[in-house]
Amino acid sequence: MGISALTPPTAPEDIIETLLEFPDNRLLIDLCGEFDRNLAQIEHQTGVHILRRGNRLAVIGDKASRELASAVLTAIYARLEAGRGVEAGDIDGAIRLGRPMPDRELAGTEQIEMFSGERYELRTRKKPVHPRTEAQKAYVGNLFDNELGFGIGPAGTGKTYLAVAVGVTMFLAGAVDKIILSRPAVEAGERLGFLPGDMRDKIDPYMQPLYDALNDFLPQKQLAKLMEDKRIEIAPLAFMRGRTLSNAFVLLDEAQNATTMQMKMFLTRMGEGSRMVITGDRTQVDLPRGTASGLADAERILSGVNGVSFNYFTSKDVVRHPLVARIIEAYEAHDGASG
Repeated sequence: MGISALTPPTAPEDIIETLLEFPDNRLLIDLCGEFDRNLAQIEHQTGVHILRRGNRLAVIGDKASRELASAVLTAIYARLEAGRGVEAGDIDGAIRLGRPMPDRELAGTEQIEMFSGERYELRTRKKPVHPRTEAQKAYVGNLFDNELGFGIGPAGTGKTYLAVAVGVTMFLAGAVDKIILSRPAVEAGERLGFLPGDMRDKIDPYMQPLYDALNDFLPQKQLAKLMEDKRIEIAPLAFMRGRTLSNAFVLLDEAQNATTMQMKMFLTRMGEGSRMVITGDRTQVDLPRGTASGLADAERILSGVNGVSFNYFTSKDVVRHPLVARIIEAYEAHDGASG
């Protein structure tokens, strides 16, 4: 692929045109997307204007915006050359990171060893997963480097999703023998006793986000078999008492709703060869008024302990609908003003 920069005679000095040449016209069609929607997304998020000229794309804008858009277009085309699909989230991730996304095919224990360098891609049975922001990238790296990792921040920032992806990656690579996912079953507006069904029926709705993440990474039949064999477990936090969790990847989600005693109980379940991840959002505590959050206590007590990492997310790391980030920012501004 040839890349050249041309300056239109009438353009301001800092507005120039970069021409990107893509030899495979079929891949160029996929790069542009249906009705040029991929180009429109890149234009909207980087502030450039993109024109198609045969098998070339002209990127027009200031130097910084043009370089970013060109890097994203080059990375997406390389992804297509490798036989990979492209979704809106892949483009968003490349733009947020501000650099091309590498495309590594990793398998077996080599997969874990390679993550000792830069971590961009997690390989699961259904699809690869890329961190889409610098904070997410640092988070994934710390989950591989540390035996205990915390991910703290607002909803929609990928804390749980990426943690489950790391767990599946480690499990498939043979680094751990099982995956254990847990949440506190804290009532938020509805009493468990008033919900229909037996105890499993009452508890499962609290665990549904964990089921959803696993279904994104593992084929349904394989997931069902692994759960039947107890190699993947999803259970309320209360069910962890008395257990020693060895050679396992263990995730405690929604940890802001664990009490201090529950958090200590959970953390002391760690056995040989295990990794633990704690995720939570300090703004969504559903504990009774006056009950301290175990997440806040753990953050204060364990800060600086060797082998424990803390990663923090903000509204800038939200990877759901863009409106979610604006909603979070509005609430943060309101809380700041009222405080």
